[in-house]
Amino acid sequence: MKYSQLLIPTIKEVPANAEIPSHQLMLRAGLMRKVASGTYIYLPLGFRCLQKAINIVRQEMNKTGAQEILMPSVQPIELWQKSGRDVDYGETMARFTDRHGRENVLSPTAEEVVTSLAANELKSYKQLPFNLYQISFKFRDEFRPRFGVLRSREFMMKDAYSFHADDESLDVTYKAMYDAYCRIFKRCGLEYVIVQAESGEMGGSGSDQFTIPCENGEDVIVYIKDSPLAWNIEKAPVDALEKQKAIKNPPKPEEVHTPKVGTIEAVCEFLKTKPKDMIKTLIYSCEDQIIIALLRGDHDANPEKITQLLGGKANDLADEATIAKLTGAAVGFAGPVGLMEKADHVLIDLSVAAMAIGITGANKTDYHIKNVVPGRDFKLEGDNIQVADIRNAIDGDTYQGKKLLFKRGIEVGQVFKLGRKYSSKIGAKFLDENGKEQIATMGCYGIGINRIIASAIEAGNDKDGIIFPISIAPFEVIITQAGKDDDIKDAAKKLHDDLETAGIEVLLDDRKERPGVKFKDADLIGIPIRATIGKRSLAEGNVEIKLRAESDSKNVSIEKASEEIQTIVNSLKEKLNI
Repeated sequence: MKYSQLLIPTIKEVPANAEIPSHQLMLRAGLMRKVASGTYIYLPLGFRCLQKAINIVRQEMNKTGAQEILMPSVQPIELWQKSGRDVDYGETMARFTDRHGRENVLSPTAEEVVTSLAANELKSYKQLPFNLYQISFKFRDEFRPRFGVLRSREFMMKDAYSFHADDESLDVTYKAMYDAYCRIFKRCGLEYVIVQAESGEMGGSGSDQFTIPCENGEDVIVYIKDSPLAWNIEKAPVDALEKQKAIKNPPKPEEVHTPKVGTIEAVCEFLKTKPKDMIKTLIYSCEDQIIIALLRGDHDANPEKITQLLGGKANDLADEATIAKLTGAAVGFAGPVGLMEKADHVLIDLSVAAMAIGITGANKTDYHIKNVVPGRDFKLEGDNIQVADIRNAIDGDTYQGKKLLFKRGIEVGQVFKLGRKYSSKIGAKFLDENGKEQIATMGCYGIGINRIIASAIEAGNDKDGIIFPISIAPFEVIITQAGKDDDIKDAAKKLHDDLETAGIEVLLDDRKERPGVKFKDADLIGIPIRATIGKRSLAEGNVEIKLRAESDSKNVSIEKASEEIQTIVNSLKEKLNI
């Protein structure tokens, strides 16, 4: 392939509003162009990268026995109403009404549609198990698209869905998909971490997330040094904090005037105290019930842990009107003293139960209470009271006595045990061996194809541009024609043709540009191997060969150049099990 025949519009300057390396470099290297907020055109090089990632994913999926299908992007809202996820997705789901007055959605994922397919086609246990997958574009109307394709509105995903007669069968497929994901990300040249994850809006009993460690990642990985244990922040457990030494004869609660200081930070500044000495009270609405959650002032509530403690029920922070009616005060002045009895359920974080004394809201606008003792001034036990881990882990926390460590990462894939959440609501049933009707058990398995490319760039770049793994690079080799003489052109073309005949993906930079411009573009694009033929090297009978990931180059005789490059290509591929 000749460079002069491809659309590769490279850019020297960093584009405005491109915040992280992958976003900047995908634009600068001419892999894509922005159409609108969160939507992009993939140009020839970018599309080649996507295709190579797709091919790896497809090969590994097919090895597991999964069957490829294609589902529509436009889906009737009724399916989503059956599962209740039309509410869960809220405004993130793009909806429109067609000319016949029917409401539709642009697919953000496809659990509902594939389950409706199973509901229509599944009859007998003899058809089970089966696993269906697709590779297609999805759309989520993100409020704030950012970071290029890491948080875009339209994105390409591989989503697979398995159906089973029982949980044991699901476990077998789940493990097969887990192993396939390991192979996929290794072949894509990504160093990944597998973390235990919450299922979130997907539901189900268990999930593992494949994450690429990266300082610009949106996810937080929590792990223990020299241990296989790792979690995302929503799942990370923490040890109970050591009980603070009780204060002898603690003073009685004292109401203090705190005018217009309803936040933790403002109260701390006003009362000259620290967030860890505060008890904050969060009020949730959950299916017409009121839930109170108590946390230490320096801790954040973990919505997933709270949801699990509530049996998977959806819960949201109560609105101002509900809070005012319950507490008799403005937002920011709620506290457990005298309030817990009004709640249907009370969740008290372990750290609050460990406190000796604290400060909390007085359920009275512009007032707080000092000298509040957990267990004395509000209960730690009761039929509607539960002391549990309901917060995010923070620096200094431990689990099983070992310190928790934190790093950021990019989620590239996740596998879920969905159980019967969707099949029961949409009616995916079958007759078992005894002719009795049963509900199918499901698994779900997703990979962000765009994120594979962006993650590889985040992990592999330098001041000059991208450093692609050979498996997903747009080309394996670039030949830089450093001169205009016919003998240089002829030698470069011969090497190109020899490599192409040998099955190597090679790009010949035949442009009428200065060698320096070509070198800079080659580095920017990130093709793994560069072979340069110039006047001096040709006079010496050599070709200069340089790996993008290395600083040094070497000269190889022009007669052996093709053979040497093929050897290097094969060596790079072997490292990735290609």
